[in-house]
Amino acid sequence: MPNILDDDALDLLFREARTHNGWTDRPVTDVELEDIYALARMGPTSANCSPARFVFVRAQEGKEKLRPALSSGNLDKTMTAPVTVIAAYDAAFYDKLPVLFPHGDARSWFTSSATLAEETAFRNASLQAGYLILAARARGLDAGPMSGFDKTKVDEAFFTGTTWKSNFLINLGHGDRSKLFDRLPRLSFEEACILA
Repeated sequence: MPNILDDDALDLLFREARTHNGWTDRPVTDVELEDIYALARMGPTSANCSPARFVFVRAQEGKEKLRPALSSGNLDKTMTAPVTVIAAYDAAFYDKLPVLFPHGDARSWFTSSATLAEETAFRNASLQAGYLILAARARGLDAGPMSGFDKTKVDEAFFTGTTWKSNFLINLGHGDRSKLFDRLPRLSFEEACILA
């Protein structure tokens, strides 16, 4: 029988995990960030394309660069989070494919179709950002993923002159449970799934 996670692990990753809006002042270390990335990078992507790029914004200067892009509802929780991750993707991810996928000329699959390259980058980077959230939870951090920001402003502030593009933001740290909202409902299997 294959190994499966026990209920405590499933609670940590899913059932009891919450989107945090408030944070304690306990810092997040470089070692913790390196550790969660080391886990997240192991998740599967199509043709091992690995287009996700992450900016771990911790310094006050970085937070101030981020401030003008934030919606009013996300301002306080982001400015007080120990880390705000800009979950991004590299639109030219295919340049790494000769190393990441040495089995064949996968780079040409994407250089010949800008639409395919963009869809592949966005889809797989979104997967990788989800892996990052699970890795953070697995290592004892709390996460608060969010939209509610001006993508153009973030890209101008952080990615000018690069091929990186922002996707969404993730606040990371040790959550203040007193600032959690009540858990919202989820769709049932019957509402969200079809057996075909």
